[in-house]
Amino acid sequence: MSRQYTVAEVARLSGVSVRTLHHYDAIGLLKPARVGANGYRLYGREELLRLQQILFHRELKFPLEAIKAVLAAPGFDRLAALRRQRAALAKEAARYRKLLRTLDATLADLEGETSMNERDLFGGFSPEKQAEHEAWLTDRYGEDARTKIAGSKAKMKDWSKTDLEALKAEGEAIEQAMGRALQDGLPVDSGAVRALMARRHAWVARSWPSPPTAQAFAGLGALYLEHPEFTARYEAIVPGLAEYLAEAMRSYAEAELR
Repeated sequence: MSRQYTVAEVARLSGVSVRTLHHYDAIGLLKPARVGANGYRLYGREELLRLQQILFHRELKFPLEAIKAVLAAPGFDRLAALRRQRAALAKEAARYRKLLRTLDATLADLEGETSMNERDLFGGFSPEKQAEHEAWLTDRYGEDARTKIAGSKAKMKDWSKTDLEALKAEGEAIEQAMGRALQDGLPVDSGAVRALMARRHAWVARSWPSPPTAQAFAGLGALYLEHPEFTARYEAIVPGLAEYLAEAMRSYAEAELR
């Protein structure tokens, strides 16, 4: 019989928190090989390989429910999945190498070591991915979405790199704070979460043609649950965050924006 590991040992091996492993067990994504008489979850090699597959799929932005469906499929082939994942990660690695070159060149330019062509500022960013997101929004929400996208682009066309970095930093700060609120068990209608949603609303308003209405703000939260890349992004911060954020936005919209 191969060695079995406790949940704490699996957490140390994989870097996945004990809380997340418990969550995976609760939703049926990663069950232990057995539960000992002392109540400890015990994991064997098969479970470790399954956890590796989960983590590879998370890296590729799959939401948890999609990962569960893939791994449960009767024809699931681990070797074939690993080969596909290697190809996808190699493609992403090439893009990140290009992004790193862009970053290094920008740093050198800002520090006065070299001069950088403005066109090279955007090397490695994916216009295809942006176009994919815009097409999904238009298909899902119709021409109104196309109009809003055009309006946002017009509003942001003269923004500096500093403006864009500030917007990104604020968005990430709100997401991390919401992750902590979820872990602390704060209700979505608590004062602390409402304050975070006020920041979220102001953050969205900075890039939208006009501040989102109650319907639009709640709808944006619902979108996070519909689009797998958004869901994966928030689930990677804290399991359950996508649903928590969507519910918090809906609650704030009903209480503060109507």
